[in-house]
Amino acid sequence: MVAHLPQSIKHLLTLRAPKALPSPPLPQLNRVLTNTFRDARSKNAETGWLVLTTCSLLTVNRPSAVGHLYRFVTRSSLEGDAATKAIDVPSAVNKAALMRESALKSTIFVGVPRVILSLAALHDALDPEVKEALRTESRRTATPDNIDSTLTQGRALWNSIYTPHADKLHAKLGSYHPDFIAFIIQSYGSVLVPLSGGTKIYSDVSSLADLDQGNLSRALGSVVGMAALRAEGGVGPQLTSHTFGLLKARNTPNQNKEDEWLSSDEGAEWVLRTVDEILDGVSAVEDVKAKL
Repeated sequence: MVAHLPQSIKHLLTLRAPKALPSPPLPQLNRVLTNTFRDARSKNAETGWLVLTTCSLLTVNRPSAVGHLYRFVTRSSLEGDAATKAIDVPSAVNKAALMRESALKSTIFVGVPRVILSLAALHDALDPEVKEALRTESRRTATPDNIDSTLTQGRALWNSIYTPHADKLHAKLGSYHPDFIAFIIQSYGSVLVPLSGGTKIYSDVSSLADLDQGNLSRALGSVVGMAALRAEGGVGPQLTSHTFGLLKARNTPNQNKEDEWLSSDEGAEWVLRTVDEILDGVSAVEDVKAKL
């Protein structure tokens, strides 16, 4: 059993920026969130805003800012005595669940480590009564009874995003490693596909009895991908694919009005521009210091 790390290894582990980035100063973050939220509200796209903001902050590895985002959406500000204000618990539960689900789906695009950090920060920020009202039982546990449907749904989502190139891309990724494409399809089916049941929007409420807690629509799943990949940078082909994925979500039956707009040309452009505005806003201080 190894109980302690050698000093030389401890030192090495402190090098090369091992820590997550801090949140920007609260006035700066409050300004960015306020401006982008007001714009989203003018377009009736508050759910899309919450999803893309969560994924953007998570991807640039600012977990404490994800916690502040929860405080912002449950209290409408990060300034003054906002933290001590009473909250609407059912509404806060819904918003927290939407953020948790957005973070979970981000795993497919940015990996597990940053998702762990942001989920931990979100969990720490939750009000006790909200924490107690979030579901604790998994709806995604694989069983012999559901594995076939999971794979079928994963391949159907894959096709809906990548058609007319779905089969060609499936074969190409499989040629890199046969288990790679199998892993992707399983991940799409278990994580990226909406859960069975109703989907949620920003203005909904939720409780422990709500089986559909945090469930994101097909369009919002593509917003997750676009926000994470835009914030990640350097992955242009994948970002292009998932932007097409959002545009193709307009073919989803029985879309709500927000999803109809998000999957329009105007809506997809707004997603990209809003992610950029958030990224520029939270990094402004660092950029100024770097130039000096």
